Amino acid sequence: MSDLGELRALVREVIRDVLPNGLPVTETVNLSTDEDLAAFVRRLLDLGPEQREELRSGRKRFRLATAQVPAAPAAPMAPVPAGPVGGTGRAGESSPVRRIERGAVTEAMISQAARQGERLLLGRGAVLTPLARDRARASGVPIEKER
Repeated sequence: MSDLGELRALVREVIRDVLPNGLPVTETVNLSTDEDLAAFVRRLLDLGPEQREELRSGRKRFRLATAQVPAAPAAPMAPVPAGPVGGTGRAGESSPVRRIERGAVTEAMISQAARQGERLLLGRGAVLTPLARDRARASGVPIEKER
């Protein structure tokens, strides 16, 4: 088992060397109405110099939430409760949320979340491996990264 620990330590070291500023942060945005779009643009216009640089350099990214057909005007996003498994993160969604505070999120964790129909919420200390990211895309597991 010590070989596995050594491999993990080596991967962490490589990630620190290759990405000295850390992994990019991806924020999921829901732009289902014109009002949502206008609010998002206003938010971008109000960014400070550091936040603008994060956008320009690619350290901050946005991902569009999956399209949903709203029956009524769009509801604001509800907060996700703290804890290992919370309730729903968005109005209208029924999938449970698994919160991962720190460590590497692996392909096996993504497979388990897919089997259980969970969404993943990654804390600041969590790192998503490239293989896990590919598995999440292939199996449709939504992943959100906390800011």
